[in-house]
Amino acid sequence: MRDPSEGPRPAEKASHVRLDSWKAIAAYLKRDVTTVQRWEKREGMPVHRHVHDKRGSVYALSSELDAWLQSRTLLLEEESKRPTPAPEGDGAPTVEASAQDGGADDSWTPAWRRRRSLLLGLLAIVLLLGGGYVWQQRRIESVVPPEIRSLAVLPLKNLSGDPSQEYLADGITEALIGGLAQIRNLRVVSHTSVMRFKNPQMSIPEIAKTLRADALLEGSVMREGGRIRVTAQLIHGTTDEHFWSVTYDRELSDVLALESELAQSIARKVEVTITGEEERRLRAARSVAPEVYESYLKGQFAYNQGNSLARMQESLGYFADAVNRDPTFAPAYLGLAKAYTALGTVFIGGLAEEARPRVLNAARKALELDPNLAEAHVLVANVLQEQWHWAEAEAEYRRALELSPNDPDAHAQFAVWLVCQGRTDEAVAWTRRGRELDPIVVPAASLGWILFQSHRSEEALKELRGEVALAPARARALWTLGFALIAADQAARAVPVLEETLSLTNDSPAAAGVLIRAYAHAGRRDDGVRLVRRLEERRKTEYVPAGAFVNAYLGLDEPEQAFAWLEQAFKEQSNILQYLKVHPYFDPIRSDPRFADLLHRVGLDTDR
Repeated sequence: MRDPSEGPRPAEKASHVRLDSWKAIAAYLKRDVTTVQRWEKREGMPVHRHVHDKRGSVYALSSELDAWLQSRTLLLEEESKRPTPAPEGDGAPTVEASAQDGGADDSWTPAWRRRRSLLLGLLAIVLLLGGGYVWQQRRIESVVPPEIRSLAVLPLKNLSGDPSQEYLADGITEALIGGLAQIRNLRVVSHTSVMRFKNPQMSIPEIAKTLRADALLEGSVMREGGRIRVTAQLIHGTTDEHFWSVTYDRELSDVLALESELAQSIARKVEVTITGEEERRLRAARSVAPEVYESYLKGQFAYNQGNSLARMQESLGYFADAVNRDPTFAPAYLGLAKAYTALGTVFIGGLAEEARPRVLNAARKALELDPNLAEAHVLVANVLQEQWHWAEAEAEYRRALELSPNDPDAHAQFAVWLVCQGRTDEAVAWTRRGRELDPIVVPAASLGWILFQSHRSEEALKELRGEVALAPARARALWTLGFALIAADQAARAVPVLEETLSLTNDSPAAAGVLIRAYAHAGRRDDGVRLVRRLEERRKTEYVPAGAFVNAYLGLDEPEQAFAWLEQAFKEQSNILQYLKVHPYFDPIRSDPRFADLLHRVGLDTDR
């Protein structure tokens, strides 16, 4: 497929190619729309109006544009050939002056005139050359686009006329982001961040500034039966100049190849350096049955709609359907692993202890089919870390970062591994780098958690208060703020924060455990005791993680009960035990031999 920005072929220029919009005219002339509209108004560029004569409804003929461009070039050349008049008062003696000086011999006058003409001619040439050089430099500066080191793929528009096809446009958007994110020398804004601009009210330069992107890709998806049309165009973020566009028409079964070709074309157009391995990964594509890909995209769509039990179960069903239809389709297994991960968290739940083995099996199956899925490596690393296989987890994190070096989530997850090892300064640095790459994917709460684990409570509070102020209903940010407030001896302030967290998470046991500590440290021990009794009653009929009781009894200053629950947490491989080496709440019991033994069994008793 030919790149439209290359302009028409010679044969096309000879004919009257009709350009039916300002965008088409601008693309033909390799300028932005504002510039060509100015040329038409001020410099007589030939543009025709349609019968209804609306300003924005125009067309132009390529042959006329070519002739107009040629006339402008000739005009500039003629101007450069015009003689420059001699400057007045240049100090050279005139004939009259010589005669007045006392009858000096005027036999030298013709020679002087010849020399004078020669000098003035040379001066004119120097001035023309100098002016031409400055003009050329300014022209080069005006047309050479800024270097593109960061790119945002805006959500592709669904032009199918059917809102139920929204999943298709969103899915192709996410696939393009994932493919381009593999390029080390190009920062690609995450899917999470760009989805805020699905129906933007901001201009292109404003969006580019918000996302810190040098260029934006915008486009559309249209489906008609078993065929799909994808259009895309690249825009300079600062100038709103469209500098490349392309259209693909394919069978839906070839959509993976389409996504691969489009990602390669974008990479070439932004002139980013790509390694041989990166290019091979971009080229890797296969065909997929339309019904398989549709189930997969519907699963992705449900997964991205939000962190709720219903949405995660819905996405799980679609991913499972895709796997059943095609057991060789790696992305569907990755989708399963992501859904299982969400269902195993303390805020969503639904699988509890069964989540980890399912995540591990699905993610490893995805990697068996496609070893280059960076996100699958991160999910495998997460589970290995939770099972205290520290070296294997580190290897998986580093492989993910090799495959997707600008992945903000991989940075944040590796930072957690580092802080668990006690390498707190490195952990903070990796989290900050993740936030630089994408502050939506790596929110202030992530940095606040790392700072809290690093015993830097005041810094943690600064980060967390800022995030809660921007998004007061975010349960995770509130929960982490509660941790930090208690560590900073502000337990009374932590109580309402954690009570709100409990309300937002449907009485999450994890939030309850920290609230019990806040009650106890705020002088409300009786309230803490009542809440821990409620947790014990719940455990008789449903799963309540041991980590909730560890936090509760440490907060109530009952070390014997705390150690009993730490043993249960060890059996459950509780997440809280990852942080044994650094967690501030363990400080009062670190000198106990039982704690040293537990640290050894978890594999965190050696300096790495």
